[in-house]
Amino acid sequence: MRLGIFAGCFLAIWGLVYVGALPAGLGDSNLLWVLLLSIAVSAPLSFVLLRAQREEMSVQIVDKVDRTKAKLNENRSMEDAVLDAEDASRAQGSTS
Repeated sequence: MRLGIFAGCFLAIWGLVYVGALPAGLGDSNLLWVLLLSIAVSAPLSFVLLRAQREEMSVQIVDKVDRTKAKLNENRSMEDAVLDAEDASRAQGSTS
């Protein structure tokens, strides 16, 4: 989506430079000028227009991190239970 916004800005700015509404670059730097101006225009547009997608991805990432943390805690508790059982069996074996 961000690339699409950049492409749209590039075409719009190239058209404005072509018709003379915006100044052309110096000498052969016209393409570089249009690219830089397109980046400068598309960055804030992407920030505003893609806010909903960015927030949705953030929620998905947070959910995935939470699930991973829960699995790690579950694995730790299972390992602790196994170690506790081994310790208990050793303690019973040494007292007999």
